[in-house]
Formats: sequence, structure tokens, C-alpha cells
Amino acid sequence: MPAHEFESDTTTDPLAHERAHLAASRAALRAMREDAQALDISDVTANWVNAAVLQAQIDERIKSLADLSHTPLFFGRLDYLHVVGAEEAEGAQGEQFYIGRRHVHDAVGDPMVIDWRAPVSQPFYRASRKDPLDVGRRRRFGYTGGDLTAYEDEHLTDPAEAEQTSKLLQAEIERPRVGPMRDIVATIQPEQDEIVRSELGGTVCVQGGPGTGKTAVGLHRVAYLLYAHRERLARTGTLVVGPNRSFLHYIEQVLPALGELEVKQATVEDLVGAQVEVRGTDEARAAVVKGDARMAEVLRRALRSHVTLPTQPVMVVRGSRRWRVPAYEIEEMVQELLARDMRYGAAHEALPQRIAHAVLVRMEEAGEAPDDRVQNAVARNPAVKAAVKAVWPAVEPAKLVLRLLADPEFLAAHAEGLLTEDEQKAILWVKPARSVKSAKWSAADAVLIDEASDLVARTHSLGHVVIDEAQDLSPMQYRAVGRRCSTGSATVLGDLAQGTTPWSTQNWEQALHHLGKADAVVEELTAGFRVPRDVIAYASRLLPVISPGLTAVESVRESPGSLSVREVAGADALDAAVIAACEEALTHEGSTGLIAADARVPALADALTAAGYPYLSPGQETTADSRLTLVPASLAKGLEYDYVVLDEPAAVVDGEPDERTGLRRLYVALTRAVSGLAVLHSAPLPRELG
Repeated sequence: MPAHEFESDTTTDPLAHERAHLAASRAALRAMREDAQALDISDVTANWVNAAVLQAQIDERIKSLADLSHTPLFFGRLDYLHVVGAEEAEGAQGEQFYIGRRHVHDAVGDPMVIDWRAPVSQPFYRASRKDPLDVGRRRRFGYTGGDLTAYEDEHLTDPAEAEQTSKLLQAEIERPRVGPMRDIVATIQPEQDEIVRSELGGTVCVQGGPGTGKTAVGLHRVAYLLYAHRERLARTGTLVVGPNRSFLHYIEQVLPALGELEVKQATVEDLVGAQVEVRGTDEARAAVVKGDARMAEVLRRALRSHVTLPTQPVMVVRGSRRWRVPAYEIEEMVQELLARDMRYGAAHEALPQRIAHAVLVRMEEAGEAPDDRVQNAVARNPAVKAAVKAVWPAVEPAKLVLRLLADPEFLAAHAEGLLTEDEQKAILWVKPARSVKSAKWSAADAVLIDEASDLVARTHSLGHVVIDEAQDLSPMQYRAVGRRCSTGSATVLGDLAQGTTPWSTQNWEQALHHLGKADAVVEELTAGFRVPRDVIAYASRLLPVISPGLTAVESVRESPGSLSVREVAGADALDAAVIAACEEALTHEGSTGLIAADARVPALADALTAAGYPYLSPGQETTADSRLTLVPASLAKGLEYDYVVLDEPAAVVDGEPDERTGLRRLYVALTRAVSGLAVLHSAPLPRELG
């Protein structure tokens, strides 16, 4: 499939025709935006509330119709053999559709560009010579800075045309990375498209090694679901959960580039941190125990321990009459509520109504005719309120967790048979805090409080949640995220080999169980499109140790000379050698990431400054003038750079609490490069690298 470069702008030149269609499409998009801006809602809204809501919707519509000059409106074309949806007829003329990031129509409503998510666009990703899906020709377009410069054709039904690898597709995959993460809508592969277009009702877990596109697939699935189920998800909401703020900043432009502006992004800490301020940290041992799923049962027991069976009757006085509800009858109510395993807070609200109903029954038996207002009044009676406070008192989640972590006897009573004595000691505070505000809560503590909050009152559920780098979540964190999609679905993205927390996921079945999605479908992506073959093969030497049995990524990209491993004589010379490697990397187009053990970052920062090289921190956007980022190894996950300089692999391994976690951290660092990796070391390399 030869790529046709721009030659001459003549009327018979196909590329000139395509460029004219691009210009017309951009004009049509501008007209669509101007129409939205010109809408007058002054006479169609009943009140200011309706006007505000409608205006907000119009504003979002205007934003979604923005023409991004650096982003082509369409990247492909499908020439169907027959009219789509019509019965095949001999000699029937087929239809032609341009496939792009969003729908564009002309002044009379005829489509000029079809949204990539539409059913008619699906063959662009799925059609093959074996199954052409009624497509005679698939055309791909090449762009430079938003200008259409080339095209490439596949004649899927022509047996005389040899099958070849698309050069334009390869060029798009390898395009230099400057700025935030891009969408991959022009390069989605068939196995990725199947995941992207999977139904809303089901949860999908994607195991994907470095460079397989799992993050992009997850984001594009959100965009597809919003297209296919927009009304439903507009009501229930969507959320992307990432490992840290740097990562979220890196991916935040993908969905807006596809016209989707309503998806919220957060870290797990954002989700659970509303009730307390996180100011403390846990030792690894304590964090592992606090993140264990057994803590959910400890919390449930501790919360239920506040319920005590009544020993006194309730006497309600109304006017000159007294109504008595005996203790045994109230006990029956309490036992029934316990047996139903309701949320603690819901039961706390239900009990006074149960007691009031018992009083109303007695009133009716005495010939009175009470109504609902009387029942509500009885439920608010001081005697009833006092009885409920004694039997089923209100509990504040943060205070419950505070007591568990500060009171050894209280913890022991509710952790019996669940946590060992050593595990209990690991999570108890050495210096117990006096109050919720004075406590130095850790991130794991905030998750416990979130669990307790859900035991008291149900957490609001969203329609769909995407969890990226999910292998690093603890069981309790999975539960926290799962609560946010208990009535919805999820897309779980991760790589078991990149688990770098002490509590990282050992297998997806356990993780999905904790998430509350045990019936999820697990898909594995093994074809690599980002990391060069030599680089991923080098990093994969670690797999037998860090994740035995996991399938290694097979990169489709051959890039000779992409890997360089250099030993530097003496630690004193390492900084200078690293700076020289960065200088060499910056001679190439695209971004450069200098990745180092966290403890090495200050020294390298000083060395870069002394050498006159400005550098960015992870999450800061690279530009044409600022292309070097200094990356602590702990923040490298999920990021990618055209060229990576990796400083002292042994230091990356030694920076973790155990060797396996250190090797996993090294695996992450080794697989961030898109075009080239230079490894520099003065200490011996880990033996697993050979």
C-alpha cells in the first residue's frame, strides 16, 4: 500500500481533493459552532433556573465544537461497496464516509465527517482482507501539524494487491511525544477496538504490558460509552481514577480532544479524603494491614458494637394518655434491623419510626385515628429519641476509626480471629490522637474512614468508572472505588508486572472480587505499539522474577540502535555521563525523560542546573522549547517519553523496601521510552538483567 505524498495541487490530484474536503469540513464545523453561539434562549425558558441549565448545556456544546488546528478532523475514509444498511444489488453504487474525531455536517445536515464511534465507522478498525465488511477501500491520511500531506490506500477486495504494513499507521504511532498524552483514535487496533466497544453493562479488566495501549483503550472506551449511552451516563456520571496527579495531568487532554468534557478525574486519595486531612504516613507493614480486606469486617464489628439491646420500656406521653412499648418488643425491632444488615445510619433512622408505629397501633386499638403526622411526632418524642440514643446511637465514621487505632482493647475485641496480635500492634498509634482534627491521618486511614462511612450511609454510585494502574491498589482501595460503581460498570486497567506497592495485586480475580465485579471479563493485550522491540525484550528479562507466568509483550516496532547500556567508571563520573546522555537525547526530535531513583533526584537536579539545562517535573507539559523532564522513579508509571535516560538501575531497586518491588520499579522505568533508551550505571546491574 504505497503512501502518496503531496505532489501538485491540480483538480485531478486525489490529495488536492482530500485537502479541499478537509477545508470544507473545517468551515462546516465553524458554522456549527456559530449556530450554537447564536442560539437565543430568552423566549424558550420558563424561569432563570431553566435558563441557567440550558445556557450551561449550550456552553458545553460550543466548547465541544472547537476546531483544534493541530488535530485533523478526519484521519481515514471508507469506500463501501454498497449502500450501508441496504440490500446488496448488482451494480449498486456504494457510499463513502470520512472517519474522524467528531461528527461534522453541512448546512443541510448531510454528514461530512462521521464520528469514529458510530457503527458505520467500525470497519475502519475491524475490516481485513479475510473479512472486508463490505469495504472496498480503506484510506488513511497523513498529517503534519494539522495539514493533510499524504494518503495511503488498502483495496481490501483486490486479490492482486499484496498485504503490507501501513507506513502512515506506523508513523502515527511513532510520532514524537511533546505535550500531554494524545488520543489513539487513528491507530486503534482490532483487539483494542473490541474492548473499546464492549457494552456498558459489563465490567472489563485489561491486563496489558508496557506500550500495549491499555490506558488509551480505557479512555477511548469511556468516550465510546458516552457516545452510545449519553443520556444514561449524563444522569449517572463517569469517572477516571488515576494513580497520582501527575498522571491525571498527563492524560487530561485525551477526552476533550474527542469532544468529551464531562468526565471527572480523581485519585483514590481524592475520592476518600473529604472527611479528614491526610497529614501522616504509615510504615509499609501498617499500610499493608490497613489495606487488607479483613479490615472491612473489623470496622463492621466495631460499628455494630454500638448497638445494645434495650432493658427498659419506652413510655410516650401525649396529652393525658401514656403509651407503653415494652422492652422485649423494642428488642424484636432491633434484632430485625440487625438481621436485615441495613446501613447503620438507615437503621438508626428507621428505629424511631418502628417504635412510633407500635405506639400508633396502640392508639388505634384504643379507638383513636392517628395519621402519618402523628407517627412522625411520636418518632420525635423525647422518650423515643432517648431510647434510640441508648440502643442504636449515631456514630461518626472518623471517630470510630480513631478509637480503633488508639484503643488497644477496642481493636482487640473486634479484630479477634481476624488480625493477629502483631498485626494489631502494627496499626495501633504509638501516640494516640485526642481528636479527629488533631490526628495525623494517613492515606490508608482515610480509606478506612471511607469504608466506615459506607457502613453508615450508602456511597453514591456512578454509571461508569475507569481505574488505571489498578495493580497498585490495596483490597480496601478496590472496595472504595467499587462503591463508586456499585450499580454501574467499570474498566480496570493495569499490569501485574508493574505492581510497586507492598500491597499490589497478585492476580486479577482477587482484585475484581474486592471491587465487587467478580464476573468481569479479563482481556490481555500483548502486542506492543510504543516500546521498541530491543527495549521491551531487555526489560522482559525481569518478568520471570517479578511476575512469573505473565506473557511478555511482543513489540511490533523494530528500531535498531534504540537500546544503549553503558557502564561508567566510578560514581563520581556518573552525573556528568548522565548529563551528556541527556544532551545527546535532546538532539533528537521529541521529549526526553531522565528517570532516576528518588534519592538521586536532588543530585541530578543540581547537575542539570549547573550544566545550564532547564528541566520540568512530572506532570508539567513539555513544549518545543522545554523537552527535558526529571522523573523520580516513583512517579514514572504511566508516563512516556520519546527518549529516556535511566540513571543507575541498582539505585532504583535499592530504593524500594524489598528486591521484588525494586525490580518491578525498574521494569517500569525501563519501559517508558518510545524511541530510545540509554541506561547508565556505575554500580553492577541487577543480575536479572544479565
